[in-house]
Amino acid sequence: MVDNLVERIRQKDQRAMSQLYQMFIRELSSVCYRYVPSESDVKDVLQNSFVKIFKSIPTLDYRGEAALRLWMKKIVVNEALCFLKERRKLKATLGLRIAAQDVEMASEPTAPDFDSAETESLTPEDVHRLVSSLPDGYRTVVNLYIFEGYSHRQIAELLNVSESTSASQLYYAKQVLARRIKELKKDRR
Repeated sequence: MVDNLVERIRQKDQRAMSQLYQMFIRELSSVCYRYVPSESDVKDVLQNSFVKIFKSIPTLDYRGEAALRLWMKKIVVNEALCFLKERRKLKATLGLRIAAQDVEMASEPTAPDFDSAETESLTPEDVHRLVSSLPDGYRTVVNLYIFEGYSHRQIAELLNVSESTSASQLYYAKQVLARRIKELKKDRR
């Protein structure tokens, strides 16, 4: 079925584009939400992603549905990262800084690290909410490292930062998440 859709999209069939969109929008939205927590921003990122997908399919070396799915996810991740970079530039231009609360949490040297006992009771919604609440830099590195499986070297190249910056962002993100997990569990008691 997907093979047929790809072929029809190559022939500029609008209905095939719509069908491919409907087939993958939920999955790609989920990927996008891991990086961009605002619904309106997610819609913009997804729109840009699908424009790139549909423009690129005619020259795509199609190798099956699994490869297509992976390729589309990569486009969404790249678009989300571009969005975050542009937003960071805008914030820098406007002179905005990370919230003081996030800086305080990140600098707590005694914040606990993850362990399976702390995280086993979390639902996927809890994890999504906790990761989404992280500052952009932390959230981006957590998503790339944990969910996408990138190495610190790959993240450094992708984000144009040093490997040690990627590693420290992950370290501090884990500390913030561990603290928030404890708070969440305490609130549920």
